[in-house]
Amino acid sequence: MAQSSIEWTEMTWNPTTGCDKISAGCKFCYAEIMSKRLQAMGIEKYKDNFEVRIHESALNVPYTWKHGKIVFVNSMSDLFHKDVPLDFVKKVFAVMNENPQHVFQVLTKRAERLFELHTELKWTHNIWMGVSVENTKATRRIDYLRQTSARVKFLSCEPLIGSLPNMNLAGIDWVIVGGESGRKPRPMNPEWVLDIQTQCENNDVAFFFKQWGGKNKKAAGRLLNGKTYDEMPEILLQESV
Repeated sequence: MAQSSIEWTEMTWNPTTGCDKISAGCKFCYAEIMSKRLQAMGIEKYKDNFEVRIHESALNVPYTWKHGKIVFVNSMSDLFHKDVPLDFVKKVFAVMNENPQHVFQVLTKRAERLFELHTELKWTHNIWMGVSVENTKATRRIDYLRQTSARVKFLSCEPLIGSLPNMNLAGIDWVIVGGESGRKPRPMNPEWVLDIQTQCENNDVAFFFKQWGGKNKKAAGRLLNGKTYDEMPEILLQESV
């Protein structure tokens, strides 16, 4: 568990680590780069670098938080990776089920497996489920997400590397957009961002603009139309039982 600098969450929780590339959005994976750094620092959890690993000891962490948190689950992995056993996915969901005072934001690129498993999982109100949609080839993931029982469904269009015209946003509650950052970031056309913002406005979907990205993402900032877009779905929390 760690405090997060990601604008749309408060902290990260990684009961699994490691992944592999499956689509264009993965090209400059920040988690892979960070994993190498953590391995070099001698962090035990990352001794196998970016190989998929489950961490039973991490399951206890959310029970220790005294106040309600907004938590990005598996910022260093993908819970629906084929190498994460179903029984462990169920254990992660059980932790989320038993901690209704926290919001858990789960994000995957493996929407097909999400759909395959979704009836096996208990979808309490505090589990927000999202899929990454970086270009038009990835829009098929939205249909898989739409069929799950998550109360809040969201899209992460980051890194946005292509236009996403005429998305079907039925049943979608939230869209995050961000440009790629790093040493060789792929450019993001402002018109792509403006079009998604308009689609969200027309469909009453919360819109969050995370960053323009680039080699110096801080300098590029996150203003769009001269304003900051920090919209989020309504957060409903319950006391732990």
